[in-house]
Amino acid sequence: MDSFPSIKNILLLDSEGKRVAVKYYSDDWPTLSAKLAFEKSVFTKTQKTNARTEADIAMFESYIVVYKFIQDLHFFVTGGDDENELILATVLQGFFDAVGILLRNNVDKRTALENLDLILLCLDEIVDGGIILETEADIIAGKVATHGLDGSTPLSEQTLTQAFATARGHFASILK
Repeated sequence: MDSFPSIKNILLLDSEGKRVAVKYYSDDWPTLSAKLAFEKSVFTKTQKTNARTEADIAMFESYIVVYKFIQDLHFFVTGGDDENELILATVLQGFFDAVGILLRNNVDKRTALENLDLILLCLDEIVDGGIILETEADIIAGKVATHGLDGSTPLSEQTLTQAFATARGHFASILK
């Protein structure tokens, strides 16, 4: 039986290698310190490259890391050493482009932090448990945008209580 392509992690780091948004899908890094060490190592190895126009690929330890930079943000997608680089690059490009759509092409650290909820939802729409769900940026951004079910308040400005109340009302109307 063939296995599905899988993702080990997706990282969004700032220009200093600090976390903006990260999601791990495997137990290859069991502790927070192991995750932070991996992030620092990947950042250090890639920071001198010029991956601004096209994605670049690096072998790191026993992983394939595909990455791309814009402004002060560094996007990374990691897969096992047996994964197809083109699939990893497609996931990276989908994430990169969806973030661009959601942030209205104002992709920088400040805007990313102000809209962190959208970026985290974006990650959830792309990969679930390491399995790739979607790579088309327009579809990803559309699904994330529909999570803001309350039309009067953007998702990034809703409190958790408002979001749950809105979702509860939406689902109740569907079940009627």
